[in-house]
Amino acid sequence: MTGVTDTLAYRLGTLGGRVADRFIQAVAGYGVKPRHVALLVVIDSSRPASQLELARRLRIAPSLVVQLADHLVALGAIERSRDARDRRRQYLLLTDAGRRLLAACAAAARRVDEEVAAGLDDGQRDDLRLLLAKVSDTLAP
Repeated sequence: MTGVTDTLAYRLGTLGGRVADRFIQAVAGYGVKPRHVALLVVIDSSRPASQLELARRLRIAPSLVVQLADHLVALGAIERSRDARDRRRQYLLLTDAGRRLLAACAAAARRVDEEVAAGLDDGQRDDLRLLLAKVSDTLAP
């Protein structure tokens, strides 16, 4: 009989928690948490976007985007810019310091990758990335 521990849901869930903990530790030294990194990634990958648009893309509450942005502004990683046509709308823009922070977080993520995939050869790592991308695409909203 197969138990819950043999399911993909259980294994991916527990593994995800362990990997997330390592990533949290890896970026903590830069004064950020994974959600800050996610906001930096979305800002970097989009045209100037309002806080509300970013909240929708990240699937989080707009008030959380404001909190995350406040912290990143204090770090000098992003800046807010008012929309000339609608003064109520603020855009979030990556600064040079933000680009450096994002690069440092990417390097930290690669170090976690190395730790996580230490028992795999290059081909297996490539296969794992492809399979995880397929699973992610299947579950994408």
